[in-house]
Amino acid sequence: MSKGLEDVVAGPTSITFIDGARGRLSYRGYDIAELVAHSNYEEVAYLLWHERLPTREELKAFTKDLVSKRRLPAGVRLSLDSLSHDCDTMDALEMAIAALGIYDDPNMPHVEKAASIASKIGSIVAYVHQHKHLLSHLEPRDDLGFAANFLYMITGQVPDAAAEGLMNAILVLHADHELNASTFTARVVASTLSDMYSSVTAAVAALKGPLHGGANEWVVEMVEEIRSPERAEAYLLEKLARKEKVMGFGHRIYKGHDPRAKIMRSYAGQIASTDEERKNLAILDTLAEAMIRERGIYPNLDFYSGFVLHHLQIPTYLFTPIFAVGRTPGWLAHVMEQYADNRIIRPMAEYVGPRDSVYVPIGDRKGGTG
Repeated sequence: MSKGLEDVVAGPTSITFIDGARGRLSYRGYDIAELVAHSNYEEVAYLLWHERLPTREELKAFTKDLVSKRRLPAGVRLSLDSLSHDCDTMDALEMAIAALGIYDDPNMPHVEKAASIASKIGSIVAYVHQHKHLLSHLEPRDDLGFAANFLYMITGQVPDAAAEGLMNAILVLHADHELNASTFTARVVASTLSDMYSSVTAAVAALKGPLHGGANEWVVEMVEEIRSPERAEAYLLEKLARKEKVMGFGHRIYKGHDPRAKIMRSYAGQIASTDEERKNLAILDTLAEAMIRERGIYPNLDFYSGFVLHHLQIPTYLFTPIFAVGRTPGWLAHVMEQYADNRIIRPMAEYVGPRDSVYVPIGDRKGGTG
């Protein structure tokens, strides 16, 4: 038995390879650093679903198909409009993805359903953001790529090439990460031969938990609490002395550097242009150096991602939904891989309860002591 299934191999996959000892991550054999540097959301989604990189013409056709599917069904929009304006964005996202399964054609091939979900999830998050702030609902723009269109729908401004590149990097870094909690959840649901929409809805529900998604929100709050680089090391040492968890550090798979965190730190250094950003980045770096020295624990992806998202004018409450937007191509790739060679996922448990209990009729039972 392994608590939390730690180090248990639950099944084969050809989607993502992680070498935790060496800090390596690759999608379909392609190193994550190469994909971040040279690819975008659409190309990585194609790679994850079709097991190879597309040709120029294939990518053009694939992108055109995703663009054509961005708009939300009227029924989904009405459902979102009915929510309170202070609704939780992840709850709204769960509801909307489940609703897509009602309005999409159930006879579509799996890859068409995947394209519908992946193309619309950004529109859903943007729609909820607009709903929460009583903003006019912006329609998706057909002349923009996925990352640029998503930023446009969130901020109301067409991003420049640098901002678009940053958002693509964030989406690619989040696209997949083997059998993490949300992906495993999606595969468990898919293994029952439930539909793709239910599998992704369940994945979003798993991501909502603060031990999976949302750590970058806590990191931003931590930086705001520390306020200055000079206070950062003492803050960390006090946390460690009290044996309190410091968010944004450590990963069950990586024993050293998380390659995604190294890439995100590189971007953070490039974009820090104001006194406030340089101060906050110095706080993060001081925390990282102290944690590595004191505990040998390294930053994970969440540690610097909040800094980059704030630079893009993304409100903190959208950080976890954006994680979901980026991870959706990976979830869908795993669901399709599960369907292709399925066996229902049904592990066993080690029973630790009482044995041979004697049944007592209800009239003869004595209550507890409190």
